[in-house]
Amino acid sequence: MDIAKEAADIILLEKSLMVLEEGVLEGRRTFANMLKYIKMTASSNFGNVFSVLVASAFIPFLPMHLLVQNLLYDISQIAIPFDNVDEEMLGKPQRWQPADVGRFMLFFGPISSIFDITTFALMWYVFDANTPDHQTLFQCGWFVVGLLTQTLIVHMIRTPKIPFLQSRAAMPLMVMTGIIMAVGIFLPMGPLAHYFKSEALPSLYFVFLPVILLAYMGLTQAVKGFYIRRFGWQ
Repeated sequence: MDIAKEAADIILLEKSLMVLEEGVLEGRRTFANMLKYIKMTASSNFGNVFSVLVASAFIPFLPMHLLVQNLLYDISQIAIPFDNVDEEMLGKPQRWQPADVGRFMLFFGPISSIFDITTFALMWYVFDANTPDHQTLFQCGWFVVGLLTQTLIVHMIRTPKIPFLQSRAAMPLMVMTGIIMAVGIFLPMGPLAHYFKSEALPSLYFVFLPVILLAYMGLTQAVKGFYIRRFGWQ
């Protein structure tokens, strides 16, 4: 009887420890996803503000559809609580460090502005969207690039690894990203364009678009590598 009781107590203890371990891991997973959201949002908003300031200094009309872009971006973030977290990130507890968030924002926020400014030049000089009469074309060109880069940054900085290859987001986040990117391209091109004061982009624009996105991802990955070597990652 004593042996059976001791065996039952051991089994109960093991189950309790397993439950406790799962609770700790789930807490770390939740906290890691919270940090992702804060860092992504801070860096992307900083980049948007910087781009608008640059545009406002040189462009004689309202530069872009910020409200629509931010709404779509926020919708894409709904799936972050369901995202995967790299095993290495679950091995030890992470800490809330406001200074690290600010540094992260300063490093990664301006990257999107580089490609926003590249898009300004593209729309201004290549597509001649450089007068108030052609401001809608300018706005739509920047809107698509801005939304797609803002959405892709989720995958670029959700992990210290190479995104899509070494670390892949959870399916809900992948699906939401795909939907929002498709909607962003569809709005200026589809039947709802007039509701958003948009117009169809020329076919040549979509030759430049993947080049801009690939360059953006490459530069972000390079900066991420430097950041990890210099400051670490959490």
